[in-house]
Amino acid sequence: MSTRRSGSSRKKKGPTKGSGGQGRRKLAGRGPTPKASERTWHKNYRPPAPKKKTQRTTEAVAGRNPVVEALEAEVPASTLYVSGGVEMDDRIRKSVRLAADRGIPVLEATEAQLARITDNARHQGIALQVPPYEYENGIDVVVDLMDDWSKGYRHKPPLVVALDSITDPHNLGAILRSASAFSADAVVIPSRRSVGVTSTVWKTSAGAAARVPVGKVSNLNSALTEYKKAGMFTIGLDGNGTQSLPGLPLATEPLCVVVGSEGTGLSRLVAENVDQIVSIPISSQLESLNASLAAGITLYEIARLRAKID
Repeated sequence: MSTRRSGSSRKKKGPTKGSGGQGRRKLAGRGPTPKASERTWHKNYRPPAPKKKTQRTTEAVAGRNPVVEALEAEVPASTLYVSGGVEMDDRIRKSVRLAADRGIPVLEATEAQLARITDNARHQGIALQVPPYEYENGIDVVVDLMDDWSKGYRHKPPLVVALDSITDPHNLGAILRSASAFSADAVVIPSRRSVGVTSTVWKTSAGAAARVPVGKVSNLNSALTEYKKAGMFTIGLDGNGTQSLPGLPLATEPLCVVVGSEGTGLSRLVAENVDQIVSIPISSQLESLNASLAAGITLYEIARLRAKID
């Protein structure tokens, strides 16, 4: 007679509890065969396109003088960042005081944070974060100006500067500064192939971007046609113009001054559409004027001629 050994367990016949599917998993397929373009080892493999860099939704004015000037000009701002170890001079103290007076939060930031906020610009330990610029409608702003002038609400005829594919933010900033200095009513830019109001523009304009409205149009040539329908004259700046700038006859009329791009000047369609091509006389035929310098000289001459009729 056999006896069962103490402590031994008897193995039951049949499947063990919880073993269901173990064999089934081995037999499972691997899914549909990937396309040749998706197989890394295949000659027709196409790697996925790199992800586009996320566009920054905010801008920052960097540097001690630019930040003070922006705050004095009441540039719209969300936060003032100051480095924890920065040497506190009069400009930083003034920036902190101006920000506090306007209710703008003042936060301490590390050097790494300031570098990220300013996109590695020379920040000098301080940066002012500004929200995205709110553009005017480039057609409406001119039509409204002409309407106000025709009804006698304005003493001086409207003066607008339109930029034909200006891509350098320093040029846009300098043109805004000249527009503010010589009483231009607006600056108009096309929505494509043109620089917008960036932190560099804020810095270069020294706050003028807050004083002169910037309008956007989808097509500059079409916009010039609308301006002329509203009663505004248009001129384009070019070294080969038939009309010389000094004593410009159209200076005292409602006027749009079109400034060409840094490299190629006025585009062909714009040059054909404006009422006059105006040149600035210079002493050497081998020299050419920077776009922002040409705009500043032209706006000064228009302001000088308009002052004679006041």
